[in-house]
Amino acid sequence: MSLVEPTRRPPTGPAPGPAGKPGPGASPGPPAEPAATPASAPAAYPVTGPATTGPEPGPEHHGQAAPPPPARHPAPEDGPGAPVTRSEPPQPLPADHTQAILEATKEVGAVLKTSGCPFALVGSVAVYAHGIPVRLQHDTDFALRAEDADTVTRLLRRRGIRIVEPPEDWLVKARSGGEEIDLIFALAGRPVTRELLDRAWTLPVDSVHMPVIDPTDLLVGRLAALSEHHCDFGPLLPVARGLRERVDWDRVRAETRDRPMAVAFLYLLELLDVLPGTPPAGDGDTGDGAGDGPGDGGDDDD
Repeated sequence: MSLVEPTRRPPTGPAPGPAGKPGPGASPGPPAEPAATPASAPAAYPVTGPATTGPEPGPEHHGQAAPPPPARHPAPEDGPGAPVTRSEPPQPLPADHTQAILEATKEVGAVLKTSGCPFALVGSVAVYAHGIPVRLQHDTDFALRAEDADTVTRLLRRRGIRIVEPPEDWLVKARSGGEEIDLIFALAGRPVTRELLDRAWTLPVDSVHMPVIDPTDLLVGRLAALSEHHCDFGPLLPVARGLRERVDWDRVRAETRDRPMAVAFLYLLELLDVLPGTPPAGDGDTGDGAGDGPGDGGDDDD
């Protein structure tokens, strides 16, 4: 059996140099000149052929300067000083920042205690001080008399607390540590009096003792603030449930009987068995001649 040696094709590239090194033709150089156009072909048609080996001619081959390399932006891992870009916006602060409000309350309460002016903590922070678990998310409120406003604001400015004069004439606003403070001269349209401030309870507010509005005055102010534009009973229900043993409900009814929203809320408390029902007018009368049944001593036409 005879072996047929396969036919070898000659290499198409440049001839290798000695010892396997590339020959002189291996270095990149200018591209090969294209084949001449046959005489029979029109000069208007380009001649196409196989791609030439070697690098593409750059601008330097035409007498032009080479363009600069593209700028490289370092990644965060390139070094500690490399800039870091945020792909997401910063998240907003949570709505519940109870401790921040309590810190502002303690700071302002300490200043008010040294002023010699009567005051009382009111609003949602007062509800918190009375032991009702509420979420503090707006501001802290203090009630004081209008004639003491100048003394109080002067002391707060000395403490570094910024005072803001709002368009309303029944309060002054302050700001401390990013939290809002309201110094109120009227609660639901009723001026703050010395009698109301004297009824305040002294309670600890996150370890600082200060006057806190009386529970009955607290409910009266909350109910008096209800209106056709703001009538949300939801936040009031846990407050009424938690304070029902400490509230003079007869005084609440007497001071809010001319406010329909307050009367409706008190009736809701009766339906929910938070408060005992109010007997209808005329029930329980024991005076002589008050009844109308037989034998009750009433007048008889016979």
